[in-house]
Amino acid sequence: MADDDSLLPLALTRRSLLLGAGAVALTPLPGLAAAPQGFDQWREAFRARALARGISEGTYIRVMSRLEPDMSVFKKMQKQPEFHEQLWQYINRRCSDWRISAGKVALQKHGALFSRIEKDFGVERGTLLALWGVETAYGDPLVQQNHMKPVFPSLAALAWNEPRRKKYWETELINALRIVDKGWSTPNEMRGSWAGAMGHTQWMPEVWLNVGFDYDGDGRVSPFGKPDDALGSSARFLVKRGKYRRNEHWGYEVTGASNVAGSRSYAQWAAAGVARADGQAFPRPNDTAQMWTPVAGGPSFLLGQNFYAVKSYNPSMNYALAIVHLGDRILGGGPFRQPFPGSERALTLAEVQEVQTRLTKAGFDTGGTDGRVGNDTMKAVKDFQTRAGLQPADGYAGLKVLARLRQGL
Repeated sequence: MADDDSLLPLALTRRSLLLGAGAVALTPLPGLAAAPQGFDQWREAFRARALARGISEGTYIRVMSRLEPDMSVFKKMQKQPEFHEQLWQYINRRCSDWRISAGKVALQKHGALFSRIEKDFGVERGTLLALWGVETAYGDPLVQQNHMKPVFPSLAALAWNEPRRKKYWETELINALRIVDKGWSTPNEMRGSWAGAMGHTQWMPEVWLNVGFDYDGDGRVSPFGKPDDALGSSARFLVKRGKYRRNEHWGYEVTGASNVAGSRSYAQWAAAGVARADGQAFPRPNDTAQMWTPVAGGPSFLLGQNFYAVKSYNPSMNYALAIVHLGDRILGGGPFRQPFPGSERALTLAEVQEVQTRLTKAGFDTGGTDGRVGNDTMKAVKDFQTRAGLQPADGYAGLKVLARLRQGL
């Protein structure tokens, strides 16, 4: 299959800020090709700290005694893929034809679960479906197989040798050890991103421990396997940490945008001449919202509290907009009424597959031809754009790239 949408960098970005640790610019550390001396000494010293935090000696020995640090995490930290996407490109990739179609299939398969979550937590099914789809392609086992690796070697390397956030990584390593101590998982099962995010909705160990709960009643808390615990607990996260409000929609695309800052009720916005872009009435006129126009000349939105609840999952306005829009699209909504300046429509699934197939035949590695655009496909597109003299060489698989591929180099 093709690689999924910027999965691993996204997981780190969210967790870096989500858990109260600010992102920092990393400078190269010397000697990272192989483990520097001192890991054994650190491991022995860390044993005392872990045991003092309640980790059993048996668990520590089981997990840590023969563990070798995964030094590749530092290269991944420093060399994230760089694709300078405009917002419309970012939205198009995450609200792709494949992801909308697959989301509808996931809803059909797990409809009873989403109904139960809506009843218990009030979180709209579209929001959770979109989170699930963006994070792990609706739990596709190939994402787990191809993009995830054992988290303990990664966390141990970071806890030992990442100087700027040493305390944070040590704490997450202890959290991971506590999960094993509780019998919720095993070191072999605990596979995730290089930063330690795991399962259907990419939990860090802290989230697993403090927000996760046994929603399927099997006696343990797990973000793997059946999606019940992952989705139910993610809904709980949105409510507890994001202050998600039952029965409120995230907001709406609007016209007649006002430059007035601050929060007003929908009724007050309507009185000021602001209307929904689809022409319908605001269903809850007393709810409050704020105006946001992300790109001058593009669509404007009234954002309610539930938009910011999604933003608590990843501290990016663009991410939150992609999630809520994807959720609407899965449930039958259409594209934004007002296009972004310079934007083009998203490719259909068949068109994306055609781009991947033509790139592959031309000698560029897209990672597969399944219609899912991720870092491999974006790199292949960027390399093709460079060779063909297309500017900007931004890695975006769009109509212009497809047209040039059809013409040949």
